Amino acid sequence: MALDPTALRRQDAARWRAAAEWGVESLGVAFARTCARRGAAAALIDGERRLTFAAWDRLSAAAAEGLGALGVGVGDVVAYQLPNWWEAAVLFLAAARRGAVVNPLLPIFRARELAFILRQSGATVLVVPGTYRDCDYPAMVAELRAALPALRHVLVARAAPPAGTGALDSLWAPPAAAAAAAVAVDPAAPLMLMYTSGTTADPKGVLHTHDTLLAEVRSLHRIHALTPADRTLMPAPLTHISGVVHAILTPAVLGTSAVLMERWDAAAALQCIARERVTYMVGAPTFLHDLVAQADAGEGDTTSLRLFSCGGAPVSAALIRRARASLGCVAKRVYGSTEFPTITCTDAADAAEMGAETEGRAIAPGEVRIADERGRAVPVGAAGEVQARGPECCVGYADARLTAAAFTADGWFRTGDLGSLDAGGYLRITGRIKEIVIRKGEKFSVRELEEAIAAHPAVAEVAVIALPDVASGERACAVVVLRAGATLTLAELSVCLAAVGLARQKHPEQLELVEALPRTDSGKLHRAALVRRFSPAS
Repeated sequence: MALDPTALRRQDAARWRAAAEWGVESLGVAFARTCARRGAAAALIDGERRLTFAAWDRLSAAAAEGLGALGVGVGDVVAYQLPNWWEAAVLFLAAARRGAVVNPLLPIFRARELAFILRQSGATVLVVPGTYRDCDYPAMVAELRAALPALRHVLVARAAPPAGTGALDSLWAPPAAAAAAAVAVDPAAPLMLMYTSGTTADPKGVLHTHDTLLAEVRSLHRIHALTPADRTLMPAPLTHISGVVHAILTPAVLGTSAVLMERWDAAAALQCIARERVTYMVGAPTFLHDLVAQADAGEGDTTSLRLFSCGGAPVSAALIRRARASLGCVAKRVYGSTEFPTITCTDAADAAEMGAETEGRAIAPGEVRIADERGRAVPVGAAGEVQARGPECCVGYADARLTAAAFTADGWFRTGDLGSLDAGGYLRITGRIKEIVIRKGEKFSVRELEEAIAAHPAVAEVAVIALPDVASGERACAVVVLRAGATLTLAELSVCLAAVGLARQKHPEQLELVEALPRTDSGKLHRAALVRRFSPAS
């Protein structure tokens, strides 16, 4: 593994072990126990393919042996950039069983992001689809490979592998290899490296261990009252924290099942809910908004749906209330991040009263505090930075310098969000310190987009702001000062950004041309003034 082991933060392990949150077992051990009791039950539903727990166990054990034959050992990084296909879940458990580090990569990442991530992580194996949504993934990787000496193997899923690559299916052949047992793995060892573009120009590699991710699943067991009878519909990518936790880890540990959606479509989602008797969903506001719109149009049967936990972007109380009425389920807000998947939420006792207006309370034994600019706790009701600590929190970043900046001296994770706590401990998010756009639950850096736009020959100055959007939560608006005599349209700008390898999902949806950018008295860009000017009328 090319990652610097000093990047791992020293958490208060004694605290979480005393709370029986850490050191219990590795993912492979937990998965084996689940498969023993849930063998014939459906675990993963991917279109017409229904994978039982026994089949998932057999395939992942065989794939673990296949990874071993490729030279993958403890601590090596195995990356995958796959759509919501069952193969992603098999590969995740296979890598975990070998003691490797799983590195899920969003399918929207293109050459720019991919080169940075694979170089920093030192991934030895990468799994990609063939041509998917107009992107030839093997060709893209081939152009980068000369600069990635650690990348020894590229495997292709559901397509004929071109020269220099192999077939993913080869990992679980021959079937006789499936008898292998899970390798003994230290629960404190790294399990997942997940990159989020969050608030910096380059993606940040978040490190989770078996301990932190299993603690997250156990907390969800308590807060959402999950049982093996629960089935989730998962439109979020299996390379996003929500997809990994709810469609891979939760089934693997709790014995729930997951229905995978390759492409989001609200009408198709309602059909899936009815056909598969889906009981809960967790996702960004865009999913909830679209479901409500379809349900309001008189489509679909949602009688099986008992819960929709909504987060990943600002969630309005009005949307939560509409969802409760239209879908007939408990709809509530949840707050978390890639670094700390679920910080606050409500449960069955308080969701109806507090789940619409607040993000809920810290999930015990986790804690939340509000701090001022000097790190001092503020009084109840006062605003400040939201800080949290708990067994689900990551152990740091691939870049140890980011780890040092993200945690206080006494071990609290600095979320970069602004909020307040009331007397009952309920959290309300009021804004963000960090400049990011959260579009359909995916975060990307304002700075990264500004740098790419500034390279356009027509652009003199640029500021990117996040504006509220009913469908996607937020949209990126580029406010541009043009060079003398220049012209620019949104379509022309998008062509330029695509040419430099920026993922299409990061392109701005709105372009505003101005004569000058507003500044504060100190000369700093006045983003708030731009947001007020260009936000849609409320």
